[in-house]
Amino acid sequence: MLIAYKYRLYPNREQRKTMDFTLERCRLLYNRLLDERIHAYKNEGKSLNYYDQANMFNERKKAVPALRQVHSQVLQDVAKRLDKAFQAFFRRVRAGEKPGFPRFNPASQYNSFTYPQGGYKLERNKLKLSKIGEVKTKLHRPVEGKIKTCTIIQKNCKYYACLVTEVGYQPLPHCSEHVGVDLGLRHLAVTSEGETFDTPKYLRKSEKRLKRMQRSVSRKDRGSNRRKKAVRILALMHEHVANQRKDYAHKLSRGLVNRFGLIAFEDLNTLGMVKNHHLAKSIADAGWYQLVQFTKYKAESAGRIVKQVDPRHTSQLCSHCGKIVKKELKERIHNCPHCGFVADRDVNAAINILQRATA
Repeated sequence: MLIAYKYRLYPNREQRKTMDFTLERCRLLYNRLLDERIHAYKNEGKSLNYYDQANMFNERKKAVPALRQVHSQVLQDVAKRLDKAFQAFFRRVRAGEKPGFPRFNPASQYNSFTYPQGGYKLERNKLKLSKIGEVKTKLHRPVEGKIKTCTIIQKNCKYYACLVTEVGYQPLPHCSEHVGVDLGLRHLAVTSEGETFDTPKYLRKSEKRLKRMQRSVSRKDRGSNRRKKAVRILALMHEHVANQRKDYAHKLSRGLVNRFGLIAFEDLNTLGMVKNHHLAKSIADAGWYQLVQFTKYKAESAGRIVKQVDPRHTSQLCSHCGKIVKKELKERIHNCPHCGFVADRDVNAAINILQRATA
């Protein structure tokens, strides 16, 4: 089983320059390899693959000496990344989906490079990277298992190391408790047991500051250093809001996985729902999809089960007698005229979700 650990890096000035240089060389190499594939197909009718391009790296280093300052496996991973992009393109073509041909990457889009096998070593609070040096690392939790790959990521002028490790399967003790979870805007989650988790609304709470920062960006001249600084400050604020939402989803999903053996959610079409311009911002701020995905991967490693069921009529159906009781959105209490069952609207929906998952 593979687990990813993400740590903040604190490189010094020279290390920062070297990491930026490595990132730029990888980006230019990616674009060059893409151009060669396009040129070979248009002029020769030949489709290049990973091995065709990776085998030419020795000659390429002679022509471009700057590539020698980058670890060889990092360069090979650039070719592998492009090959995966083409494989995904051909898969989408065969499936009849929107193809999405691989594109040339500007500096703002290419933000990571990977050591796929070696060239890195973690010792205490230092991550030793080949061609870069020992970089100070914030190890906020210990690394378990054998490290397989190391990816260096740059985001908003900050650097992170993503370490993928292989560990043994360690499920939690067996649990026979089941729960249904209804996702909403008034409450982020309501369980079939009547427990509610409020929507934190991090975006709404930061909206005034974000608008003020956005106006500051709009007033600056395009291409100026002042505009770049304002854009960076705005991006950091958006990152802060996203991190708050992510932290809340991690804590909530961990609590559900620890307590229940089966967790049932509605299979919501979130992409379709955000097309409603009246609710789009609130739906995006709630982060339903993120919560479900976090619960899924935690459940997989813990030996738990997550099921997603058809969401139709879960709020209208009486969980006690199974009759349809039509309600408007403003009605928050389920009062069944057929059997007399009375419950909170969201709790009734959560019970229906659990019943469909265990049927």
